[in-house]
Amino acid sequence: MKLHQLRYIREVARCNLNVTDAADILHTSQPGVSKQIRLLEDELGVPIFSRTGKRLVDITEPGHAVIQVAERILQEVENLKKIGTEYSNEVVGTLAIATTHTQARYVLPETIKEFTERYPDVSLHIHQGNNKQVIEMAENGEVDFALATEGAGGARENLTVLPCYDWNRCLLTLSDHPLLQLQLQRPLTIKDIADYPIVTYDFVMAQDSPEQRAFRKANIIPNVVLTALDADVIKTYVELALGVGLLPRIAFEPHRDIYLRMLDVGHLFEKSTSYLAIRKGAYLRGFMYEFIERFAPHLTREVVSKAINAGEAI
Repeated sequence: MKLHQLRYIREVARCNLNVTDAADILHTSQPGVSKQIRLLEDELGVPIFSRTGKRLVDITEPGHAVIQVAERILQEVENLKKIGTEYSNEVVGTLAIATTHTQARYVLPETIKEFTERYPDVSLHIHQGNNKQVIEMAENGEVDFALATEGAGGARENLTVLPCYDWNRCLLTLSDHPLLQLQLQRPLTIKDIADYPIVTYDFVMAQDSPEQRAFRKANIIPNVVLTALDADVIKTYVELALGVGLLPRIAFEPHRDIYLRMLDVGHLFEKSTSYLAIRKGAYLRGFMYEFIERFAPHLTREVVSKAINAGEAI
């Protein structure tokens, strides 16, 4: 049994059983991958994949167990490498983070500024995506950890998920919008918002989102005319009078959004939570723990390390 055989079966599983795609990612040949998988199956005495002719069509029951063990072995190999790097040079390395646009644009800048000043020789890589994508990056080991805007509570079994902070929503309008006058007379309602076209994030359309739950509770179907991943895109279309913008409150910057006005509608929606997601058993270097604690002071090295090793969310 060889490490590269474990890498092959893991990558084939990740590529939805497409051996050619896995071979391209692994920088090797498709026949070479297929041969090594066969050799591993012969050594273990069980089939890892089901086949129709030469084509892989499914992962067998023992195959799922083998791939899970392979994932753990390969992660421990990476941990060994990180330990060596940690003790040979504690201030040089790479930190890869997956996060949403909202986090990258409005929440992380101060933390990143402080961190890069403290660790100028650490190469920092920010990978952006929607909530589902950033969680998958953490799960697949593509990044050291992920910061998800929300929706990470149902993450996969091999992830440790830790709450960072709570947040709620605001409504952005043009300066002459009728809702501005209305909110001076009384608190806004869900119906008040639904009387106008809405521009918001794509994840708001999910059936289990706090926004959708609030509209369903009021027996109202919102008129969502445009969705986007990027808060700045949403603001642009609000400025063009396409609709009112429903966004996290942290996305409003009065000194920059000079053509917009903000209405706090947090009383209409459940609070949401932003999460840190890390693979269970991952080895984090000292500067990684420090980045996390700068971002969320309650997530100290002791707290995060205990959670990762226990494999339990707190």
